[in-house]
Amino acid sequence: MTPYRKVAFVFPGQGCQRVGMGKKLAKNYEEARKVFRKADTALGFSLSELCFFGPEEDLTLTRNAQPAIVVTSVAIYVVMKSMGITPDIVSGHSVGEYSALVASGSLSLEDALRLVCIRGQLMEKAYTPGAGGMSAVLGLSGDKVASACEAARTVGWVEPANHNSPNQIVISGDIPAVKWAGELCLTAGARRVIPLKVSGPFHSKLMEPARCGLEQELERVKFQVPSVPIVMNVDGKVAYSEARIKDSLARQISGPIQWEDCVREMWRLGAHVFFQLGPGRVLTGLIREIKPESKVFALDGNAPIDGALEDLEEVLQYEGEG
Repeated sequence: MTPYRKVAFVFPGQGCQRVGMGKKLAKNYEEARKVFRKADTALGFSLSELCFFGPEEDLTLTRNAQPAIVVTSVAIYVVMKSMGITPDIVSGHSVGEYSALVASGSLSLEDALRLVCIRGQLMEKAYTPGAGGMSAVLGLSGDKVASACEAARTVGWVEPANHNSPNQIVISGDIPAVKWAGELCLTAGARRVIPLKVSGPFHSKLMEPARCGLEQELERVKFQVPSVPIVMNVDGKVAYSEARIKDSLARQISGPIQWEDCVREMWRLGAHVFFQLGPGRVLTGLIREIKPESKVFALDGNAPIDGALEDLEEVLQYEGEG
């Protein structure tokens, strides 16, 4: 008997955006062109133009970057679906959850794009621009990162925000506190501390005003019961109901991302093959750190998807126990 390896589709979050994303995809596939056209109509401006040609300073604005990432990720998903490749389970990192919700059948593309546009605006307004930030701490245990954050709170708020892998935790908060916590992490043995190019203290309690605003917007949108299981960031568990999905999306904006837990849960449920759908390949690297034995692929639309899937059947099946 040859057991079937379940497939997970995972979708990246903010920071992976770049000028030109989706351009080759739209050129090569009519299904992708339809997704970008639908996005432009839903939002009332040319999001596709911004993705394909920039300018970069506009694309990197939170209110633009988030829908741009979602539309590119969903366009790749739609092309995959047209080829008969569908997921057994999905998840997304931060704003990537909205792409995952579209892939799960829970949320329409139009509603997802409208929500992430509002989400981005709320996040920009929640905190003074330039006063907050985030840094990735590499090679230090979660307990030591938490201790460094606690010690640094005498100069401002800072907390662990993204539990990305056993080797990477992102901290978020007021700039002075983030910098001090980073120095304390290095003293405690961290391999590196990398400041991230973000405009605010995302996934920290400083985003509470954004959470309150998003809760109101979420209540105006109808979510369907997912046809494909979706693992949520706040607890690394599958959400089955509309109420649970809405609660998770709201809590996620001002709470930590439990990405390591998400990957471990997908693996526990039988997903051993992971496709990152969207710009870059950050999630594939994190998944390799969490589960080195996994099979991972990054599809960003720059290379023809047909070619990337040529050996898929061989990858998806294997001899022996799952």
